Amino acid sequence: MRVLVAGATGAMGAQLVPRLIEAGHEVFAMIRKERDKSRVAQLGAVPVIADALDRAAVEAAVREAAPEVIVHQLTAIGHIDTRRFEQSFAATDRLRIEGTDNLLAAARSAGVRRFVAQSNGAFTYARTGGPVKTEEDPLDRAPVAPMARMIAAVEHLENAVLGAGPIEGIVLRYGAFYGPGTSMAPGSEQLELIRKRKFPVVGDGGGVWSFVHIADAAEATVAAVEHGGRGVYNIVDDDPAPVAEWLPELAAMLGAKKPMRVPRFIGRLAAGPAGVVLMTELRGASNAKAKRELGWQPAHPTWRQGIQV
Repeated sequence: MRVLVAGATGAMGAQLVPRLIEAGHEVFAMIRKERDKSRVAQLGAVPVIADALDRAAVEAAVREAAPEVIVHQLTAIGHIDTRRFEQSFAATDRLRIEGTDNLLAAARSAGVRRFVAQSNGAFTYARTGGPVKTEEDPLDRAPVAPMARMIAAVEHLENAVLGAGPIEGIVLRYGAFYGPGTSMAPGSEQLELIRKRKFPVVGDGGGVWSFVHIADAAEATVAAVEHGGRGVYNIVDDDPAPVAEWLPELAAMLGAKKPMRVPRFIGRLAAGPAGVVLMTELRGASNAKAKRELGWQPAHPTWRQGIQV
């Protein structure tokens, strides 16, 4: 198939594009800067240039590529500062709203038959009920203020993709990434903070995280491109774990001392209300549907063995 990947220069693109090509697909990479042409060409893709926020440019790029499938991996997430959570996600929120709308408009005009989009299953589920959520469970309807815009942008993306009429819309709710190019790669700032005991457990550490290795997420995306059905899929590993469990274990892997514990009010001062939510209230996600319907199995079923330190 002819596949257009928007957001091909990030950590996911580096994993996804070669896998699509290896599977026999003709891959086009939508990039914003001329200087990225050689980078995506080295991955084996044909570059097409467009700013995702420029609708006319996006439509021209999609016409040029004439894809059967569009894969929307557009994000602009760098270091997440939980004290400035809203600012950390602002550029990505815009891509999830305007960028999604522009890509879908272009997809309709070009007769694209399937549209696969990156969503977030790590920070977005309602913080009520059991610790592990399925795709049928709602997103957070009462988020803390710094997280409200991010969750609203995710919801906009999901509603737009799933309601895209004749286009088969597929939403992939990825868990927290680890592996090459991610914020939890060897030597990354996040792992160094844990190593230096600057990443404490807040409160009871009851927030449940679902992780996924970036390579496994890419494999699931290829499966969705090839035979996914309209709907939402959690793309996470088999081992959701509370912060009070995974953070000390990861520290031990790093050869670091056990993380410090601080009460919620100290955590709020240091990490803001979003940081407290991430540490104490998050819900994890089940991957049963993705395994069943996409025929996907993570090669790294647990972060305990998958994270390389």
